[in-house]
Amino acid sequence: MYPLSLVDFHDGLSLYVPDLELVKSTYEDSIIQNKNTAFPFWAKVWPSSKAMTTFLQSEISLIQSKRVLEIGSGIGLPSFSIASHVAELIISDYSSEAVELIDRNITHLSLPHAKSMRIDWNAISDDIHADVVLLSDINYNPDDFTPLLSMIQCFIAAGSTVIIATPQRIMTNPFVESIKPFIKRSLIIPVEEMNHVLDIGILILSN
Repeated sequence: MYPLSLVDFHDGLSLYVPDLELVKSTYEDSIIQNKNTAFPFWAKVWPSSKAMTTFLQSEISLIQSKRVLEIGSGIGLPSFSIASHVAELIISDYSSEAVELIDRNITHLSLPHAKSMRIDWNAISDDIHADVVLLSDINYNPDDFTPLLSMIQCFIAAGSTVIIATPQRIMTNPFVESIKPFIKRSLIIPVEEMNHVLDIGILILSN
């Protein structure tokens, strides 16, 4: 596990997150021991997660008393920010280290209705159900577009609302086009990142 710091976000929410100043050096030490060590992209709160959090805080009715599932959550800021409003909460990632951190923050915040889960969106179980599915910055690799589309279609067919936060990248245009029939609403949320303002798209999908 990477060195952690307790960070204050908003409205009294604090989470344990990897110390970004130490992530690189810790990773470099780890890769000496195991050259297959994956870089911990999950260890940062990315702009899309910030935009998703801002959106959900302004649209509480979308998740109020609902079963909410976040996939590819990394640290899981959007989920933790709405934990007090939902009936059930599953915060998931493919990285076992991310899941370990999610568990720590669930315990830190004393959330009996929340649980962590390791989920691979290429082989998601049919037993996982949610009223609302959250996806932040998951459409960055064109090789993932087909399984992502299949997963989204399955959730929508089962009656879920899917909310996606995505940066404005040219290479993601084919993915956005593929989900266009399901988009019921979209908006842009600006996020400040390293003295720059990034426009993050929020897409709300359903049948």
